[in-house]
Amino acid sequence: MKKLCLVLAVLAFAGSGAFAGSDAEKGKGGGKAALVGIAMPETHVQRWQKDGANLKAAVEKRGLRGDVAYGDADQNQQNRQIQTFLTNGAKLLIVANINDGVAAAIADAARDKVPVIAYDRLIMNSGDYDYYITFNNYKVGQFQGQGIEDGLQLKSATPDNPKYITLFAGSPTDNNAKFFFDGAMSVLNPYVKSGVLKVVGPYPETSADSSKFQQIATENWQAPIAKNRMENLLNADAANVKLDAVLAPNDTLARAIIEACLADAKYAAASGGKLPIITGQDAEFASALSIKNGQQYMTVFKDTNKLAEAAVALAEQIINGNTNPSIPGTVLATGDLTSIGNTGKKTVKAYLLEPIIIKQNNVNVPADAGFYSQQEAAQLK
Repeated sequence: MKKLCLVLAVLAFAGSGAFAGSDAEKGKGGGKAALVGIAMPETHVQRWQKDGANLKAAVEKRGLRGDVAYGDADQNQQNRQIQTFLTNGAKLLIVANINDGVAAAIADAARDKVPVIAYDRLIMNSGDYDYYITFNNYKVGQFQGQGIEDGLQLKSATPDNPKYITLFAGSPTDNNAKFFFDGAMSVLNPYVKSGVLKVVGPYPETSADSSKFQQIATENWQAPIAKNRMENLLNADAANVKLDAVLAPNDTLARAIIEACLADAKYAAASGGKLPIITGQDAEFASALSIKNGQQYMTVFKDTNKLAEAAVALAEQIINGNTNPSIPGTVLATGDLTSIGNTGKKTVKAYLLEPIIIKQNNVNVPADAGFYSQQEAAQLK
């Protein structure tokens, strides 16, 4: 009798475990919810800290489990973190990679039949995943080009009185950096060719000029690298030229470039100087404050709160077996835009959100969207 009771108890326990496992597969409670592994590239760019927190919160709001890891700009470290997610039974990965060395970890995920969403950075040289969610990054670059066009009034400028610009790009290992740059140069190249705009320093017309693009790129989006390059430019190629504009690809680098300029008497307000038109991206609070105070000229607001929500909505549909998800607030790239999802191995489904250009006259837009804390938002009023 005791043996019979023991067998029945074991069977009952096994049965309840089976049902709990089924619920975990679906992420619907009744046991451990499905685990979503969230791999972010680094913490030295402020936005990635926010993205990691936003993604985890959005995952947990849907009754799933979220685990976040930051790669410290080291792809080997991020690969190990992804392996840990897989070992821990992740049902889906959201990955903002550091470079295309992540492809090996993505292949492991495919082997384990774990779907991957590339988050705001396309995973290049991989055919082992199907989904990418981001902003229209070519348009982000176009906005940066338009900021310079407007700030310098290039439409009414003439070659007799040219404007001087120097060019910076993002990390050469980040495919987005090429879209940003090419979008900006689609606006600026006609002015360079007409003689209205003069480029100081290396001038790649597009990112396809890999040799010159490498010269203006900023490894791992590191602010000290951008500051050092700007200081060198001011003491060399731009020593006898007053720069009117700097194409800076994001806010972190923009602030580093501003810091370098303020140390030069030609641009320091204390000596009667004026900063160049300096672009940016990400609407980081420090840069919003800089725009309000008349230093940085513009940024591009990519509402990463909405990006995180959309990414997790996509994740939930994939976990639930939907292979052709439709995500509110996004557009599935079609036509020429499908190239945004071209990894070099395949073209993945690319879901795009719209960016917003931010200048001094609408610097409160990110605050109104709840992008900053209440204390930060109050400083922009």
